[in-house]
Amino acid sequence: MTAPTMTTVGELRASGHEAKTLRAEIRDNLLAALAEGRDPWPGLHGFEATVIPQLERALIAGHDIVLLGERGQGKTRLLRTMVGLLDEWSPVIEGSELGEHPYEPVIAASIRRAAELGDDLPITWRHRDERYAEKLATPDTSVADLIGDVDPMKVAEGRSLGDPETIHFGLIPRSHRGIVAINELPDLAERIQVAMLNVMEERDIQIRGYVLRLPLDVLVVASANPEDYTNRGRIITPLKDRFGAEIRTHYPTELADEVAVIRQEADLVAEVPDHLVEILARFTRALRGSSAVDQRSGVSARFAIAGAETIAAAAIHRATRQGEPEAVARPVDLETAVDVLGGKIEFESGEEGREDEVLDHLLRTATAETVRAHLRGVDFGLLVDAIEAGAMITTGEQVTARDFLAGLPALGESELYDEVCERLGATSDGQRAGAIELALEGLYLARKVSKDSGGGETVYG
Repeated sequence: MTAPTMTTVGELRASGHEAKTLRAEIRDNLLAALAEGRDPWPGLHGFEATVIPQLERALIAGHDIVLLGERGQGKTRLLRTMVGLLDEWSPVIEGSELGEHPYEPVIAASIRRAAELGDDLPITWRHRDERYAEKLATPDTSVADLIGDVDPMKVAEGRSLGDPETIHFGLIPRSHRGIVAINELPDLAERIQVAMLNVMEERDIQIRGYVLRLPLDVLVVASANPEDYTNRGRIITPLKDRFGAEIRTHYPTELADEVAVIRQEADLVAEVPDHLVEILARFTRALRGSSAVDQRSGVSARFAIAGAETIAAAAIHRATRQGEPEAVARPVDLETAVDVLGGKIEFESGEEGREDEVLDHLLRTATAETVRAHLRGVDFGLLVDAIEAGAMITTGEQVTARDFLAGLPALGESELYDEVCERLGATSDGQRAGAIELALEGLYLARKVSKDSGGGETVYG
């Protein structure tokens, strides 16, 4: 949709346009979406019955919001999704430093221009994406960055130091009539948090003693890790008090939501079958429930996302080196993911030296649960008998799907392999190899067959 064509405030008035406060605009758009049955929060999974209702009530109430939660719980994505609640196009005074509404000039220069030009005051249109500003809080963030400071260049032009037009505005004033998001708020130095107090309550700014009252219309939203984990800093009590809503986020509570997040966020360079994504999701959830893992730091959703991307990379690596026509990830690729992802987990201090053991155990648990979920009731007796009779089945990081399938023992007229593949929706050679590999791993975990790994190969026998 293109921007409206009106170019002066006179044309804007003639069109019947009415000015709304930012909070009224967000409230009206949110209520309209809910009344129409539209989802205002696309791409968010697992928050439908917990976080989203709290967030919607806070926005309807017009509150500033702080989201508290461990890393990788979707806090930043949630903040960015709020942009969709703004009007697609909003009129602003052309050339205005703060993007003021043409009916409501705020700074001296805009007030002067509005008085001089009247209905001929030029306007332009700002897209909703331009009305969202995001700042990652770091210890070196200054008051000038967030609020503003005296601009020495403007002073050098001949203006006096007391002239309010010598001020260079910071991020928050420049977000007037928009949303400003501050990630990792406790990392801001306490004196910087103090500088935000007036913005949050009185809705004005104070810069170096200037007598300056700007009626800012800005929604301040922030994210933070729980303070018992972030020893780097804290949200000072007066600032915390000024947030109207403090909402706790969480990791997905349902397996399906965990899988949906991985599918949505992972950038996969090869095919990763659903059962492997499910194993990664179960693995991640097992880590979150493990007493060996420091749960104060959490296990980010990025862990499973990076895992999916890693096994996809392993699949295309194999396909390229071995000349396979298609790149499909298989269970044997899971080990490559664990090798590189272990560093993303923070273990309890008493688990030093056992990290690999914990990861391997939980991955086996996740694999066994997935096998039970999809292959329960399948009779593997003929395959176990063939292996007990001496059949050896070889797979590995560089073993192609066709070589793996060619090495399977013949089972006469049994349709066991077809049944396994049908259960897992496998049709191509790569998918079939992965499905049968999963079945073999399930048999190993159930202690029906043995497994020997080494030199990049795994032999079931």
